[in-house]
Amino acid sequence: MKIIIRLIFLFIISINLSLLVFAQDKQSSPKLVVGIVVDQMRYDYLYKFNSLYGENGFKKLMKKGSNFTFAHFNYVPTYTGPGHASIYTGTSPYFNGIISNYWYDKKLKKVIYCTYDDMYKTIGADDNEGKMSPKQLLSTTITDQLKMATNKKGKVISISIKDRAAILPGGHSPDGAYWYDSENGNFITSSFYMNDLPKWVKEFNNKKLTDTYISLEWNLTYPLERYWVTLPDERHFEEDLFLEKKTSFPHSFKNIPSKEKYEILKSTPFGNELLYNFAVSALVNENLGKDAITDFLAISFSSTDYIGHSYGPNSVEVEDTYVKLDLLISKLLIDLNKNVGEGNYILFLTADHGVAENPKYLKEYNIPGDWINFKSINDSLKNYSKKNFSANVIEKFSSEQIFLNYELINSLKLNLSNVRKSFAEYLIVTFPFIAQTTTRDNLTQFVASRNSANLTLNGFNPLRSGDVILELQPGYIPGSSSSGQVTHGSSYSYDTHIPLLFFGWNIPAQTNNSPVYIVDIAPTISDLLKITEPSGNTGIPLISTK
Repeated sequence: MKIIIRLIFLFIISINLSLLVFAQDKQSSPKLVVGIVVDQMRYDYLYKFNSLYGENGFKKLMKKGSNFTFAHFNYVPTYTGPGHASIYTGTSPYFNGIISNYWYDKKLKKVIYCTYDDMYKTIGADDNEGKMSPKQLLSTTITDQLKMATNKKGKVISISIKDRAAILPGGHSPDGAYWYDSENGNFITSSFYMNDLPKWVKEFNNKKLTDTYISLEWNLTYPLERYWVTLPDERHFEEDLFLEKKTSFPHSFKNIPSKEKYEILKSTPFGNELLYNFAVSALVNENLGKDAITDFLAISFSSTDYIGHSYGPNSVEVEDTYVKLDLLISKLLIDLNKNVGEGNYILFLTADHGVAENPKYLKEYNIPGDWINFKSINDSLKNYSKKNFSANVIEKFSSEQIFLNYELINSLKLNLSNVRKSFAEYLIVTFPFIAQTTTRDNLTQFVASRNSANLTLNGFNPLRSGDVILELQPGYIPGSSSSGQVTHGSSYSYDTHIPLLFFGWNIPAQTNNSPVYIVDIAPTISDLLKITEPSGNTGIPLISTK
């Protein structure tokens, strides 16, 4: 009898120990991962505007988290679509397939958008803004891996003002991906994800916060003289976005036609504030981080990009935008602590690309730079082709790439490699603002890697990229001086050097200036969660775990 009692006692103890180990295992992962991408945020913004930041936003992440000060993109082109795809897949366009925001599809014979999909319809509006899906994304994402690792029990919600910035981070099977519709001022989605908006999204839209925002003025957070690093406020090369016949503060919507106000809202800090409120609503209503199974909230702030294009990186508008974003980050941390618990979540913050200086601004410092009209290059290439090959053998000139007409070249009995080489050499000889050209023949004999030895190779996709790829000289950007807009996309530091901060659960306080890459984010999160990294991953973990 005593033996039986002892066996029962030992059995009960073993069960309790098993339950204890199980509970400890459950607590060995964060309840929530929050991925924040700030569209067009250059690394130097962390320090350039630092004197105007509070102690509980960017500074808190930098001081109490892991600050990787020399994080770069390892490929070109540095655009929003490839940026978000690479952050979440842990690999470059060579493997994830998102080679640009738009690219020429050689099979369809037309330019396509990276997330457009006419197989689906808009949910939440009567327009085409929701005809989207992640079908062009060839690799899995960290969010996909989380869904598979938890047998779909870990929730994934991805949100942004831009559609591609919500769709690509969400991966192939999120519980929800939502973006802003500038036609009606609401958040929408695609029938790829669901057949109707959740109740909480409808309730959020019904608040019509956008109508409140467009009735407000964009005023500076602090007195103008405190923005000394970006003064003067009025500059002749900034865009008069608000039709005010000036580019200085304050800015209002009063001169904007009614049908365009929701669109212009994206180009103000109100767009970031709208997204912040939507993020908190998602956090609460989706019950993210409320159980032991890790959830994921992907947030991409897009208004920084719209504002940056119009005013440039050395504007008071950009500085004030980041001052206001800093306040939103601090509020978001409070919301996370309240709803998930301090220390129960991992947060990372980075950017999808940087931005070039305004060429007119560069001239003030005697630095070379200008806008380049790609139409003139295209016309010149056509004339060269007709002169040298008796026909225009170029099928499309798109995204700084030449796509050749293979059928025509074969019918003319031309050597394809020689044609590519001829165009590449012509571009270098003819246009001094072109830094380099690369042909498909030079790229297909290699495979992309984590390092930055060949950014063009890492951004090249064998199935989707063109025959000749060009790169402009530093300071030279596509566009027109008449618009005054700046842009990004190059392999230069102003486009590739971005912030990379990890904060929260199991993240040590450290500052590290070792070279790291954007593709290292997904494997770092995978390693911390102890799950398989994305299928195309080429990055490495950056946080040492005990």
